[in-house]
Amino acid sequence: MADPASRSGRHYFDADILEFAARVHAPHDTALARAFDAPAAHGLPAIQLAASEARAVELFLRLAGARKVIELGTLAGYSALRIARALPLDGLLVTVEASDTHADIAEANLAAAALVVAVRVARGKALDVLPTLEAEGPWDAIFIDADKGNYDRYGRWAAQNLRPGGLLLADNVYLFGRLLEDSAEAEAMRRFHEESAAAFDTVCLPTPDGLLLGLRR
Repeated sequence: MADPASRSGRHYFDADILEFAARVHAPHDTALARAFDAPAAHGLPAIQLAASEARAVELFLRLAGARKVIELGTLAGYSALRIARALPLDGLLVTVEASDTHADIAEANLAAAALVVAVRVARGKALDVLPTLEAEGPWDAIFIDADKGNYDRYGRWAAQNLRPGGLLLADNVYLFGRLLEDSAEAEAMRRFHEESAAAFDTVCLPTPDGLLLGLRR
């Protein structure tokens, strides 16, 4: 159920409730803990998904039967590890990262996890890497968690390169509370919302910064 307050934006969780729920439903083993803690250990920005959100991405991909997945924005490899664990043994994850420093750390974390599925860390800007992946398509899913001002362009690529029924996932679609402001970045994010709704069956889940979920028509 929901009441008028929750429908208008009030939430009923705090840090302690979130920690309890993550501990019960999205626990970390050694490999996940290493990847999650890597940003703090290596001086990277601590902008990885929260544990429950990463677990949700994993479960969405499993429900969709995804085998070939692209991730935009690797950071230290935490969400990539969750995604890889959602895939079947013949699965493929290509995770795209613009920073060589981040990519080095992510590759070490993914190697330490001893994954069975194939995972490639593709180095470079997402807009440069994505065209090189088209020949391997159509893809089953894409998870977008990269530079926010290009979400509209990433969404257009997804609409052209995901199979029918393919899964679109995108984090930070509330743009840290700036979605409705008058800026080029916010305008690009609003276009992403609108164009995704035109090409996919979509919903925007009210996670702390919004998670867009879409199925390719």
